[in-house]
Amino acid sequence: MNTVGALVSIIIMVLQWIVWLIIAQAILSWLVAFNVINLHNRFVDGVYSFLNRITEPLLRPIRKVLPDLGGIDLSPMVLILVIIVIQRMLPALLLDTGLI
Repeated sequence: MNTVGALVSIIIMVLQWIVWLIIAQAILSWLVAFNVINLHNRFVDGVYSFLNRITEPLLRPIRKVLPDLGGIDLSPMVLILVIIVIQRMLPALLLDTGLI
């Protein structure tokens, strides 16, 4: 595997980690919204703040484009779909250009 192939593998792996962070943030926000856990616990608040700091800059532009659905936030699903498309297309694009 050449260096471009290794770089593509790293990018795909980072994108997969972002998907998992988005899923974790969505689940944690549901747990907080339904009072299963609360943010008065320092550990929960720290994890919640960390996940929001990581995912919010990625989700904010999508939220600006999506219509308001009355409290239903589809931006995590849209972002995950975009990331999956990028993960699938990136190796194919690099193969077509001859970089891999």
